[in-house]
Amino acid sequence: MELRQLRHFIALAEERSFTRAASRELIVQSGLSSSIRGLEREVGAPLVRRGTRPLVLTAEGSALLPAARRVVRAAEDALQAVHNVSLVVSGTLAVGMAQTSGTGCPFLDWLGAFGQEHPGLDITVEQLPDGPMLDRLAASTLDCALTSAPVRPEQFDAYPLAETSLVLAVPPGHHLAGAAGARLPELAGERFVEMRPGSGPRAQTDRIFAEHHLERRVVGTANEWSVLLDLIAAGLGIGFVPEGIAAGDGVRLLALTGTAVRQQWSLVLPAPDAQSPAARRLAQYLIARQIPYEQSATAP
Repeated sequence: MELRQLRHFIALAEERSFTRAASRELIVQSGLSSSIRGLEREVGAPLVRRGTRPLVLTAEGSALLPAARRVVRAAEDALQAVHNVSLVVSGTLAVGMAQTSGTGCPFLDWLGAFGQEHPGLDITVEQLPDGPMLDRLAASTLDCALTSAPVRPEQFDAYPLAETSLVLAVPPGHHLAGAAGARLPELAGERFVEMRPGSGPRAQTDRIFAEHHLERRVVGTANEWSVLLDLIAAGLGIGFVPEGIAAGDGVRLLALTGTAVRQQWSLVLPAPDAQSPAARRLAQYLIARQIPYEQSATAP
């Protein structure tokens, strides 16, 4: 027998009318009658005396009614228990993230506020390169990840959260150090210091140079913005860094004119059947904060 049939039977027993019970259950009367007949076939006995007004239960129907109510109530309690888990988040939440320091991405502020709203939740944060981080997310050793790298939509759910801009950093003595800005074609053939392959910023600069059919020479890579800036300051090459980052003495930051280089940050979760309640709730929480963030980011 089905829960739907038991609900229909309870409504019929309480309303004592096929018409009123069908209206209560939001189905047509013929549908309710068919459901009750199916239940009677399941239990092997008539449950109501048809033709009486008001409707009367048979002895078998009277015996079934308390048990039917218990079964339906137990099913509702089970659904409520699942709903409560999604509302009251507790347990653990393992978060992986690429470096956000100096990028203007407010993820850590949002994550801290989320943790304060859910004191029963233990949050662990690991700063990881984008590629290994997504591998761990696929292996379910992380619940979610913040990344600016491209992700595979058939494997992950990605929720865009924030967008930050990159600017050009040049060392002292570089021929562009005194310029007000630079255009992308001026950078063709330059020696570049980049974040490691597979990272979000590297994927973005690779894409932009490929789209404009320009070549550059990557002479150094780094895992941290601070190391990348140190390499640029030492004269190894030029590179793109987050707008507003503390560049230090000697490094000049230039706006790139005519072409925007942006870093798109997304919260990435596993496929829906592998998502933890805490990760789903975090995604909902961050999406709700994305709108005021976008408004403040675009305000004059």
